Amino acid sequence: MFRLQNQQLKFKIENGLQINVLGRLTVYAPYGNYQIVLEHAEPEGLGALQLAFEQLKKRLAAEGLFDQKYKQSLPFIPEHISVVTSPQGAVIHDIMNVLTQRFLRPVQIVPVNVQGQRAPSEIIAAIQMINEQQRSDLIVLARGGGSLEDLQAFNNEHVARAVFKSQIPVVSAIGHETDYTIVDFVADFRAPTPSAAVSQIVPERRELLNQLNASRNKLVQIFSGIIQYRRLMLKNLTEHLKTPEKLLEEVRSNLDQQTQKLFNHMNRQLSDAHNHLNHLKNRMIIACPQKQIQTTKNELQWQTRTLISIIQKNIETKRSKLEKLQGRLTALDPYAILKRGYSVTRRLQDHTIITNAEHVKPGQQLNIMLETGHIQVIVEKVFYDST
Repeated sequence: MFRLQNQQLKFKIENGLQINVLGRLTVYAPYGNYQIVLEHAEPEGLGALQLAFEQLKKRLAAEGLFDQKYKQSLPFIPEHISVVTSPQGAVIHDIMNVLTQRFLRPVQIVPVNVQGQRAPSEIIAAIQMINEQQRSDLIVLARGGGSLEDLQAFNNEHVARAVFKSQIPVVSAIGHETDYTIVDFVADFRAPTPSAAVSQIVPERRELLNQLNASRNKLVQIFSGIIQYRRLMLKNLTEHLKTPEKLLEEVRSNLDQQTQKLFNHMNRQLSDAHNHLNHLKNRMIIACPQKQIQTTKNELQWQTRTLISIIQKNIETKRSKLEKLQGRLTALDPYAILKRGYSVTRRLQDHTIITNAEHVKPGQQLNIMLETGHIQVIVEKVFYDST
């Protein structure tokens, strides 16, 4: 079978496949070889389209295009829907009718051929265009029912790969309830008919409103219960809350109790002390302590005189030491030296005390501190000690 005839087959010829073929017997004269040149082939049992479907399904499944992990989740309420379908037929009417009844959303109709040779390329272009627009958040591939041959555009490998690559979720809504197409397996969601697809992707507005009302009523009941519970708690707390008058009354009562306890304790102590004093008094009367008192009194007088003598002597010693220290302090007082006629001479420039005539030069200014006041002088001549 030459390449041109092979490309026109609906399926792929594989080893072990039983087929019915149509051809002609030819002879290759140079070698005398006989050969059959095939013009057409059909698989034994299954039709060509069905076999091609099974072959493509097996290959794409092996590549992972049908895996659930690649399926995108559909939006809860689509903001914008693009429907790829034929402009003729009842599909668009059915879709818009269901949308109007359930929850009308903005719809972009992308017209394409859904069967024939141009259908695959137009469907692929439509999917790519919608992804480039970034306007819709859902794509619906829709068409009415048909035979296996009519649905070949949705069993096309290139269409299946375009659906798989789409960044926008794709819903397959091909009106073929019993059988599946390749696109059904690759799409993110499969619906048996276009009307069923709309019912699945768009919630019913009235039902949503009922759910919202039910949720609102439930929330109102919950918050009413919470408020009622809080009010009950507040009432209980208010009942247990003590007013300032009540608190003051409790403090006063507690103070009275503590005062009474203190008085009772003091009375017990006074009674105990009085009893102890009476006991000592009785012992003193029995022991006749007059003599002991006189002896103790004499010893106390002697100790008093001794203590006074020691204190006086200590005072005299401290006074004498203080006078000596005061004399030494007076002798070291620089102002006392100045009173005796001495003076302190400083260089006016840096206030350095002059102790040697060698440290002074003619023309320098000096400050002389006396007992009272200062004298500022200019050196005219310096005399050195001949020794």
